[in-house]
Amino acid sequence: MRLVGPPAPPPRHATVAAALAAAASHPSGVTFVDLRERETWLSWAEVADRARRAAAALSGLGVRPGDRVALVLRTEPAFLDAFFGAILAGAVPVPLYPPVRLGRLDEYLAGTARLLSVSGARLAVAGGPVRRLLGEALARARPDLGCLDAARLAEARGGGPIREAAPGDLCLVQFSSGSTVDPKPVALTHANLMAQIEALTALVGPTPVDVLVSWLPLYHDMGLVGCLLGAMSYPGPLVLIPPEHFLARPALWLRAMARHRGTISAAPHFAYAYAADRVAAEDLAGMDLSPWRVALDGAEPVTAPALRRFAERFGGIGLDPGALMPCYGLSEAALAVTVAPAGRPPRVKAVDPEALHARGEVVPGRREVVSVGAPVPGAEVEIRGQDGAPLPERRLGRIFVRSPSVMRGYLGDEAGTARALPGGWLDTGDLGFADGGELFVHGRAKDLVIVRGSNHAPEEFEACLEGMAGLRPGCAVALGFLPEGAEEEQLLILAERSRRRSALAPALTPALSRGERNPHPSWLAWSPSPLSQRERDTGLEEAIRRVILERTGVRAHLVRILAPGTLPRTSSGKMRRGEALRRFQSGSLSPPRQAGPVALAWAAARSALALARWPGRPPS
Repeated sequence: MRLVGPPAPPPRHATVAAALAAAASHPSGVTFVDLRERETWLSWAEVADRARRAAAALSGLGVRPGDRVALVLRTEPAFLDAFFGAILAGAVPVPLYPPVRLGRLDEYLAGTARLLSVSGARLAVAGGPVRRLLGEALARARPDLGCLDAARLAEARGGGPIREAAPGDLCLVQFSSGSTVDPKPVALTHANLMAQIEALTALVGPTPVDVLVSWLPLYHDMGLVGCLLGAMSYPGPLVLIPPEHFLARPALWLRAMARHRGTISAAPHFAYAYAADRVAAEDLAGMDLSPWRVALDGAEPVTAPALRRFAERFGGIGLDPGALMPCYGLSEAALAVTVAPAGRPPRVKAVDPEALHARGEVVPGRREVVSVGAPVPGAEVEIRGQDGAPLPERRLGRIFVRSPSVMRGYLGDEAGTARALPGGWLDTGDLGFADGGELFVHGRAKDLVIVRGSNHAPEEFEACLEGMAGLRPGCAVALGFLPEGAEEEQLLILAERSRRRSALAPALTPALSRGERNPHPSWLAWSPSPLSQRERDTGLEEAIRRVILERTGVRAHLVRILAPGTLPRTSSGKMRRGEALRRFQSGSLSPPRQAGPVALAWAAARSALALARWPGRPPS
């Protein structure tokens, strides 16, 4: 089955540099919001001027056209300086995520060293606090031009000549999420990015009154391509909140939407459930979300219960359920592949998961699957069977994509590129089916759980745990594993307990999890101490087994409750199921260490020592 989007609109700008030059004449700009809701504003003219000065500084350091420049920066003006400055200098920015959890610093540094090496970065740019922690990664990767303090770009004076790029030139290297394998360097040209931006612009139809608000990280395609480059290209006002601030205080997102009368925003699916659960009632006072007309929801499997909770929670302050627009995309396609239509509540189809995975047939059942819409302009989606032939509607198969925004390939990996782009079509590795001209995604081929010969998408089990008291929202994975001595794969559930001790902790006992009022009222009245952590965990494990069995007919062989932060994630927050299983089986699945001032000082000292031992280290 092939789904075909509208014709691709012609690009208004040939390159990102040309789009920035055009935006400089527009009166709008970028507003940065901090944790205390203080704001810093830069006009697009200032962004362009700072980029020209940064480009001159980079060229003066020896950065040449085509060189890769790694950016290890937070959501701050320095990111825009370095990103657009690299492009104006003819170089290729490579956004990498900064360290966010010092408890996993060793793991982060090893991963960053790999990304620096794989991308072939000749220079890294980092802010002061982050730069002081990067020594070990830099010493391993040894970029030719070292690591530049981002403050030097902001302090640069004068501007050099802009190095013109062609549409087919490499513009950006963004790493894939790494949810199933190590992140891969996705090579995107100016033409790829302009095609994606024009497709989204055609779908969203921005007007002079539109305001885009985002807390998404700028090292991720959704935040970088969809929000920063999207707002710059049309152009219009953009409000940016650092992602760590959103996680600490999710109300910042909605408060910024209301304060700026935001009309467009996007977020991965977990954020909608997170906001519905964590935004306090007092934060909603006086808030009006009625201007919000486009709420893109993607990057992760989209579930109907979370969408309903978000719509119900914020419907009373003006949110239109028709603003919620599930979408599907991936780094290799620059960003979006399909988007649900605006103005219509999300379309949900109830299917039989056993028929879907056993025979590949879509028949009515109990499992809700949410449509992620039709292809964006210029894109085509094809559902193929195991033999590679297209499948008819309502048959489960592998999703292939073709569009002008699909990557040139994986940087420096011809074999990987050939596997990913057979015949010019991108093999996404995802499974799904088409119905009524729209795409329904149902798991990844590599993540399938096989129990008693039947295939199951892990999301089928994970969705059962949404909203369960005592669990962190979106922090559970379902895995297939083969226990020692067993002949068949069995179901393993790994779930993180909530950071907050539930006031209803006794309700995690088996009887209360079934809905009974209070099985031991007298004991609860005189009990001298609260339940122990192990007792609470045991209650959660039993509740998880019960709800999964009731809703899917499959019994979880093993359930483990984990400390918050234990499950490995990608830089964009997706669960790395395969890595979680590997660590579980090796006995290395453990929570991050607590990192206080002493740990931070020790990490900085190690970083400095690693740099001091780097022979021939270039000046920074």
